[in-house]
Amino acid sequence: MRFLQFAMATLAVATATQAYSTYDKKILSDSPVLYLCMDPASSSTVDGNSTEKDLSGSGTEALYNCDCGTMMSAHLPNGDKAVNFTGTQYLEVASSPNYSIPTTGGLTLEAWIAPSTLQFADDESTGYVHWLSKGTTQAPEWVLRIYSYNNTENRPNRISAYAFNQTGGFGSGSYFQDAVTVNQWIHVVGSYNQTASTKYPRGYVKIYKNGILRGTTGLDQYNTVPWSGTDPLRVGTRDFRSFFEGAIGKVAVYPRELDASTIMGHYEAMTSNGTAYMYSY
Repeated sequence: MRFLQFAMATLAVATATQAYSTYDKKILSDSPVLYLCMDPASSSTVDGNSTEKDLSGSGTEALYNCDCGTMMSAHLPNGDKAVNFTGTQYLEVASSPNYSIPTTGGLTLEAWIAPSTLQFADDESTGYVHWLSKGTTQAPEWVLRIYSYNNTENRPNRISAYAFNQTGGFGSGSYFQDAVTVNQWIHVVGSYNQTASTKYPRGYVKIYKNGILRGTTGLDQYNTVPWSGTDPLRVGTRDFRSFFEGAIGKVAVYPRELDASTIMGHYEAMTSNGTAYMYSY
């Protein structure tokens, strides 16, 4: 109830200065600790880079690094705007304990992505790019990544959610691996829960595609113990060794695992009025 009261109070204040879509209202009603619409039209420009305010009410401000003024835009399925990343740009948000799994023992990451290529020009390691992540030194806390179509692990355009130990190494993760259509929107949700059970003694990581649960993997896969660091959250890259090409919109972080019905509700809020902009152009 406290989460809902806070979200509605935030929405009441924010709507005095900015119009919100049905989707935005739905997200804010579920009390994210970070919500970035990723709308270039709502950003401001400072020293050649655009800034964007977190709509969750935290007072956080995100910075686009592009030296290009206003970022290029794309259309989401409901007609809202999103940001088009061309392969050298990224968005950075200062670290907060609210973005770390151990703070509450649960975390959900949500965004819409529309890759503009199947083979990323600037991928890393075995052939993947990080498009949403936290952690740049030693090891990431968590990442959402997508593989290029051609990669050394034979994972064509696999989309994954991982959590890592502070010492690095392999991460425990879940994924889906479907054919990707260039410029077509995909709703991706990665969620983490450290609650121990007989089946998942360290908890688990889940991944959803377009509102549907596609994978659940125990954090004991690689004896992963999620950790909390001070590195920033980034969209479009993690540590500048790879960059995403395509559109990203509606990035949200929640301090708990969202249930399946809530996630499906978010997907339906974006698509229920038709999909005139199912493709990002």
